[in-house]
Amino acid sequence: MNSINVNFKAKAFRAASFVLLGYGLSQVFRLCSNWVLTRLLSPELYGIIAVAHVFHRGLGLLSDLGIEPGIIRSERSDDKTFLNTAWTLQVYRGLLLFLLSIAIAYPVSVFYNEKSLLFVLPALGTISIFQGFQSTSLAILNKELKQGKVTYVELISQLVSIAVMIVIAYLFRNIWALVLGAVISPIVKSIWSHFLPYRIKPSFKLEKTAVTELLSFGKWIFLSTAMMFLATQADRLLLGKLFPISLFGVYHIAAMYAELPKDIMNSLGNRVIYPLLSKFSELPRDEIRAKIAKARFKLLLPLILLVSGLTCFGDLLMEVLYDSRYIEAAWILPLLSLGIWPFVLHLTIDRILYVIGKPNYMALGNSIKFIYMLVSVPLFYKMGGPFGAVIAVMLNDIPVYISVNIGLRKEKLSLLKQDLLATGLLAILILSGLLFRNSVGLGLPGMDILFNGN
Repeated sequence: MNSINVNFKAKAFRAASFVLLGYGLSQVFRLCSNWVLTRLLSPELYGIIAVAHVFHRGLGLLSDLGIEPGIIRSERSDDKTFLNTAWTLQVYRGLLLFLLSIAIAYPVSVFYNEKSLLFVLPALGTISIFQGFQSTSLAILNKELKQGKVTYVELISQLVSIAVMIVIAYLFRNIWALVLGAVISPIVKSIWSHFLPYRIKPSFKLEKTAVTELLSFGKWIFLSTAMMFLATQADRLLLGKLFPISLFGVYHIAAMYAELPKDIMNSLGNRVIYPLLSKFSELPRDEIRAKIAKARFKLLLPLILLVSGLTCFGDLLMEVLYDSRYIEAAWILPLLSLGIWPFVLHLTIDRILYVIGKPNYMALGNSIKFIYMLVSVPLFYKMGGPFGAVIAVMLNDIPVYISVNIGLRKEKLSLLKQDLLATGLLAILILSGLLFRNSVGLGLPGMDILFNGN
């Protein structure tokens, strides 16, 4: 029994290592390409693509059937009929999303007063088609914690996408560099997925039992992800309208860096933590809690360093990497980075609520967050302009954190003491960083740019 546990831990460690390695390389590729592209493309183009991505992702999340998580948790994941049913639902959903992207293109272009969205949104909608035809082999590899092959596919797909973006941006200097770059990656990934291990020859099949199993689980995923989209993308939906499109493009760049800790945990959560926890769902609560606590603190330590570093010195990073057109990212990034901390705390543990069948706490928290954003962002913007709006966004993850912790406490899985310890360490590092800045005459992060414009 001990040897089984050791082997399983080793397997989980290898999977996590591949995810982190893949994520690290992916971010290096992404940031390097972003550095090149921002010299070829204007902030306005980033604002337009940010708006388009919000609606594209929104359609996806608002129709999320939870097919991959359903495959991962199912005992029929080696059943050809079950997998073909999952694949068929996935294909139908992809085609529907493409049609919906065409349907919303005109009203979205009118609302944001950007004619190019009329063509950009349907183009991004083709991503859903390619993702729909993707093989179920990727879900099986994730379930088996065989992340090496998945990571390799994703990195190569990303590199092909980056190459396309840079070439088109250099030749034409227009929005289609960002659009076609986004479309190329899922094309490569979808084709490659049909040559991976655990593949089956796909065929259209809808078995009633499989459909019932997938959709009965998927309804919880749908509710949670629908509210998550409305809550997490409300800033883009609102600021895309309130901010000038060039400032919104700059905000999008700053948010990309601020969300690095969140992206790390999303990658680990979906591809390692969730498959891992699904194997422990029948254990007593105390035992689950003990297993989570030790591993979670090891995850929080590097995230503390990342959040504190971006909060204290993110403005300097923006000033070094970007030209004067993007300079306002220097005051936006530190604020958004600090605000991401409550999200990081609950994201390192909230998957357990899905595993034990209690995703309603996440849905409730995201619902409250969405209402908060609808009220606070326009109000804070009216009182304090762009600075006020960013402050509203900075505080927006507190409702979700509270809701998740209420659920964890009721289920006897709370790690509040660990949260307080981690937050205390974060506060010490941020205070130390600010004192250091003051001692060398750098002032508060980004404030010179905000108030003086230099």
